[in-house]
Amino acid sequence: MRTRTGTGFSFQDGRKKRGDILIVKDIMKTDVEKISASTTVQDAAKKMAEENIGCLLVVDGHKLLGIVTEDDIIKKVVGGGKSPQETTIEEIMVREVIHITPEESLEDAAELMTERKIKKLPVVDNKKLLGIITATDMVAAEPKMMEHLGELILFAKKPQRIAG
Repeated sequence: MRTRTGTGFSFQDGRKKRGDILIVKDIMKTDVEKISASTTVQDAAKKMAEENIGCLLVVDGHKLLGIVTEDDIIKKVVGGGKSPQETTIEEIMVREVIHITPEESLEDAAELMTERKIKKLPVVDNKKLLGIITATDMVAAEPKMMEHLGELILFAKKPQRIAG
């Protein structure tokens, strides 16, 4: 049994009660894999492989500077003919990171992810990185999120060209 006093959340056996609303801080992961901007792409890719994760958050202390995903590495380094041993994360990271605050609802998070076509959402409060939530985390916590995130998952793939 997990109870949060003062927030209206009470959970038993991993299920929420009818009428309760999950918020970001209820499911966010706080043990986030982070790197510095000076890290090489090769070291970042190695860390992603070892941890079996699809992104790393770029930080300076607790301040979020950027995010780098597998896609960034594939498109900007491999596809761009750059050397992963010589290219730094600072050169390829996304600097304008879309994020959410811990008190927002999962529905708000799902809508933001869908609108911006992203699957990973850092959680930030007062410019301090607190954690991250992913589309997968949200679906696991709230099966109704499948409806909201289904669009993101279905339309994230590029349409195939059909000859004819």
